[in-house]
Amino acid sequence: MEKLKIGDKLYNTKQDGFTDFVRYSFSEVVALTKTLAVLKNGVKLINQPKESYITEDIGYSVNRKKGVHWHLVSLEAIRKAQIENEKIEAQNWFQNKEFSLKEKVWIYKQFKESER
Repeated sequence: MEKLKIGDKLYNTKQDGFTDFVRYSFSEVVALTKTLAVLKNGVKLINQPKESYITEDIGYSVNRKKGVHWHLVSLEAIRKAQIENEKIEAQNWFQNKEFSLKEKVWIYKQFKESER
């Protein structure tokens, strides 16, 4: 478990209840003090890794919000974020789209064919 360095890339996840999508935020360490790592987005993290059972095994607590953790970016985290963003985009599209009868019939046929 190492302390953060300038240039380290981190992410945070938020979810508004169990039925909400996981929303990812990404940032990078741009400055260090004796005890803090400052991210490009202005978030200040305590530069001491600790056990975290939120998203990853290891996390860095937000200064004055010890229950909020940021984690080092991995390829797995990037992929999960891409999948969640695609789900959010699809949900928003369906909520904002008003389907014509022709479109509804086409969608219905697509589902019927996929059941075969």
